[in-house]
Amino acid sequence: MRELEYKVPEALRAYVQNIMVMESSDPDGHTNIPFYADGYPGIMHQQSQSGCYLFPRNKKLSELFLYGQTIEPISLNIKGPFKFIVFQLYPFASKYLLGINPKELNDDCFDLLQIKNVDSNSYVRQLRTMPSVDTWVAPLCKLMQDLIAYHKVPTDDQIQKAISLILQQKGQLRIAEVREQVYLTERTLERKFIDQVGLTPKQFAKIIQFKSSMKQLSEDTYGQLLDVGLDSGFADQSHFIRSFKKYTGQTPRDFLKQATA
Repeated sequence: MRELEYKVPEALRAYVQNIMVMESSDPDGHTNIPFYADGYPGIMHQQSQSGCYLFPRNKKLSELFLYGQTIEPISLNIKGPFKFIVFQLYPFASKYLLGINPKELNDDCFDLLQIKNVDSNSYVRQLRTMPSVDTWVAPLCKLMQDLIAYHKVPTDDQIQKAISLILQQKGQLRIAEVREQVYLTERTLERKFIDQVGLTPKQFAKIIQFKSSMKQLSEDTYGQLLDVGLDSGFADQSHFIRSFKKYTGQTPRDFLKQATA
């Protein structure tokens, strides 16, 4: 299996955090790709012989789709050879790209071949003729630019600043501190956050805190579970384990065992 990351073009850096590709030529392969809560939606184009399915719903996915915020653990299930590319978006980007309510996308995917205002089907037809996944970046960047140009959703500097504060502090700050720095009332901040991210500020902060602990856990050893939890801002190890299990369906130790198997 091959995995690569690509540099994000300057025109998309306000919307795209990174670009990743993955492919496998194993005709007998059975690939399960977990999606854990990380605060970031994304656009994915995939090509596979037997189809790509979203579990646990067993929902067959389009060749080109947008996935929303992940709260409950989900996974992509693919049998046989496949190749895909993912544009990981910033938390607010799905709103700006499609002008839709991002809350409707939580733990779900939106078929981008169904949009009417931009001819996404023509891009997919073009992608089907390209033999290498490495050549997919340019046409998908153009599709994203078309989406941005059409919807022209005005950016909200206050919400972008709130998101930035939460990310900078790895979710370890009180939402009251965020409100003070963006000059919004509790009700207004929550309403705007849900409208543009699909989550409340508190939900988003907890996901970012979890993501930070997961990254640290992957880099550390079994004997440091307590340190990981405390360093990530959890009150104690039991709070850390409960949060980890909520977002992954596994305890930290089970996750590590599976990752190193």
